[in-house]
Amino acid sequence: MNSSIIILMPYFGKWPHWIELFLESCRRNPTVHWVFISDCGRLANFPNNVEYRESSFADYSDYVSKRLSINFKPESAYKLCDIRPAFGYIHSDIIRGYDFWGFGDLDLIYGNLRAVYTDEYLEKHDLISNHATRVSGHLCLIRNTEEMRSMFKKIPNWQGRFSDKKHQAVDEKAFSKLFVKHKNLPTWLRGVLTKAFYPLSRRTSFVERFTTPDGCIAWRDGTYRFPEEWYWSRDGLSSSFQEKEDIPYFHFAVWKKSTWPSEASEIFILYDENKKYRFTSRGIDVLESDT
Repeated sequence: MNSSIIILMPYFGKWPHWIELFLESCRRNPTVHWVFISDCGRLANFPNNVEYRESSFADYSDYVSKRLSINFKPESAYKLCDIRPAFGYIHSDIIRGYDFWGFGDLDLIYGNLRAVYTDEYLEKHDLISNHATRVSGHLCLIRNTEEMRSMFKKIPNWQGRFSDKKHQAVDEKAFSKLFVKHKNLPTWLRGVLTKAFYPLSRRTSFVERFTTPDGCIAWRDGTYRFPEEWYWSRDGLSSSFQEKEDIPYFHFAVWKKSTWPSEASEIFILYDENKKYRFTSRGIDVLESDT
């Protein structure tokens, strides 16, 4: 029996032009559930495992303020990244009955999540990150217990950090520090110290999954030579390095922010099961499938 997983996705503004591809990658993970709280409008092709709840950004901010007893009035929806560690607490009603809840980004395509997050793996951990030394904002899974739902309250001055209109990357910085200690030490030594002195960290998994090309983290071989092309089709994920991509997802955030043409954001890419999609630093191309 699979441990149940729900991923919370408050998202406001407008859907990105790759949203159909994202949703299809969710559909291919039928035992994982997503909940969007959004003002973008429900699309006709939402999979059965993706729920949509309509809300304005102002109403959602008011709801967060009430749930956390703070003054949460951000100027930009990007500020929501800071309160991600509190999503389980804020939305305890939505995640009721699930074994794990999570948060993540939209600028990615999921692979086979259950191939990575097996029951055996999940049973051993209370927090799962896809980076080695920090919480991965693009996807983090947290066990649905009262302790873990409230863990964000251990962040020093969490009320002030959440209320500050300026984005502080709380999810990947301050929240990470609760679990990751001595991150600059060799991995083996950090593991020994964690086991001996940091009980909060013992049931966490911080493993680099190499999901983001052209980022600040070196590739598997220790170099900064990354796959220049990624492919996604009904056969799954692959890259120009001809590797078996045993990763939970491919994250194209760096390309999207730095080199993709701005006009691409106005043209929605439709999903076709008979096509292959190529992701590069120049954007997304639709190709004929090999099969």
